[in-house]
Amino acid sequence: MRAKPAVAKLAVLCASVLTGAVLCSAQTNTEATPRPTAQPDYSSVYCSGFLSDPQVPDDIRLISGEGATYNIVFARGDYVYINRGEDKGVKIGDLFAVVRPVRDAGNEWFYGQPKLLKEMGTVYKDAGQVRVVNVQTKTSIAEIVFSCNYMQRGDIVRPFEERPAPPYKDAGKPDHFAPISGKPVGTIVASFDFHQELARGDAAYVNIGANKGVKVGDYMRLFRYQENKKDISQSAGEHDYQYKVFGFGSAPTRYSGKDLPREILGEGIVLNVTRGAATVLITYSTTEMYAGDFAEIE
Repeated sequence: MRAKPAVAKLAVLCASVLTGAVLCSAQTNTEATPRPTAQPDYSSVYCSGFLSDPQVPDDIRLISGEGATYNIVFARGDYVYINRGEDKGVKIGDLFAVVRPVRDAGNEWFYGQPKLLKEMGTVYKDAGQVRVVNVQTKTSIAEIVFSCNYMQRGDIVRPFEERPAPPYKDAGKPDHFAPISGKPVGTIVASFDFHQELARGDAAYVNIGANKGVKVGDYMRLFRYQENKKDISQSAGEHDYQYKVFGFGSAPTRYSGKDLPREILGEGIVLNVTRGAATVLITYSTTEMYAGDFAEIE
């Protein structure tokens, strides 16, 4: 017997939210242990989100689902309805991906962050995948066969396209003092669910993409300079920590951040690329990193 609808739905939603948190939230353990697998797992590839410019076509939508009178959201195993049917060529067995445009409702973390994010395109959250089980004239019924998070009315439905799962490079500790590569450099502008603190296992959104030659499978080195004038948190307090700290000494000469060695924070593999943005899965981290830190192609 199936559980009471409202109770079952709450349990599924809680499980979905907790799963998403485990998958994508910043890790408190920043120990840089190489990953044991040969490539990013399915959830990393299909649940890390992406940016797109132009916007993803939104003519196909999730419009409702079974139990719509009490179900606020839908999760794996549920049946949902999409606004395409036999008249548009939909067939039983068709697989679709479900995504949702999202916006950052938080505060500006560094100066210029909203502008940079807008230039990169629209941020899309991966919700999961659905497979058509019944086709009617103008609508279809689909089962949620894979979920990254909950789905809701109005989500965008697109024909499923496979995403490559690039191989990790040979295991080994990255060079903590790696020289500048001379290749394009971008900024970590945002991340999955707009977390501002990131570590190994998180997905970062960097503002260099295909327009700078970035490809799926490329590695990016993540770093910062000891001075970052874009950091809003410094505007309310003391500056120039890179060469002086009140009461705890100072260098004999003023140094800007770029006069000093940069700090290597970690590295990541590119999972998704659009014209001006890349989704980078952080595979190695020596310390926390934040929106506003830098990324260069290795």
